[in-house]
Amino acid sequence: MIEAETRSVRARDGRELRVRVPGGDYERCVLAMHGMPGSSLLFGPWLEDAAARGIRLVSYDRPGYGGSSPQPRHSVADCAADVNAIAAALDVDRIAVCGWSGGGPYALACAAMLPELVVATALLASLGPWDAPGLDFFAGMGQDNIDDIMLYFADPSAAREKNVQDRDDVLATTAEQLVDALASLLSEPDIAVLTGEFAEWLLRAEQGGLAPGDQGWWDDGAAKLSPWGFDPESTRAPVKVWHGRQDRFVPFQHGRWLADHIPGAESELNDTDGHLTLVLERMGDVHEWLANHF
Repeated sequence: MIEAETRSVRARDGRELRVRVPGGDYERCVLAMHGMPGSSLLFGPWLEDAAARGIRLVSYDRPGYGGSSPQPRHSVADCAADVNAIAAALDVDRIAVCGWSGGGPYALACAAMLPELVVATALLASLGPWDAPGLDFFAGMGQDNIDDIMLYFADPSAAREKNVQDRDDVLATTAEQLVDALASLLSEPDIAVLTGEFAEWLLRAEQGGLAPGDQGWWDDGAAKLSPWGFDPESTRAPVKVWHGRQDRFVPFQHGRWLADHIPGAESELNDTDGHLTLVLERMGDVHEWLANHF
């Protein structure tokens, strides 16, 4: 099993960022952006696959999650400064970025805003912009996510109260209860894999991220549902989009929109993957694609 050292990196504005860095000698560095909610705790098989390809798979808690200081009212674009600080602390001048689910927009921000640093970016089941022209944001999305987003716009105070309760519910959940807890969001392929080691990891990553409170989760969601602070169509770094049609967390058309609107983007959009099966079955391909850009 690969062990990751936990480090504290100082952001440009003085905030603390908790970063996980695997030990050993590697030729390449890839920064993984976690989902929402989530944390820097990565699934063990991903670390092993990356290491076998000569990749140091680094991760960090985004603001307010886990061991990172909160950054209320941050934008998606603001993460670029944090990634720059992490790269400087690791003494790397070329890095690839991978973002899954709610981490996708932040990974794309790095591709758009750090062209001298980021060699390539992979988007896995990523959200598209809330205000994107031509994107049907909700079609095919699980009802729990639709209800949360609609409440956010209709009654922000009630949405914040619910966010606090949802955080408490996640902390009280067991891995065996995950399928029931996420029922409206799970397609059949995802139900089949939400078990064993993967279910245990997913829950531990979420609970670790939410341990200090719900502030990171709240700010993360608000950033996604506000202007991102950059134009996806301004991206010039190589980007590849992976998305499955069986995804009910982030529906398929989000991946299609991103693939169509990021200049030069490659894509693998398939009919069989869900939100979870995508990262269980395609991560080796993702690592290989990123490694080829160094």
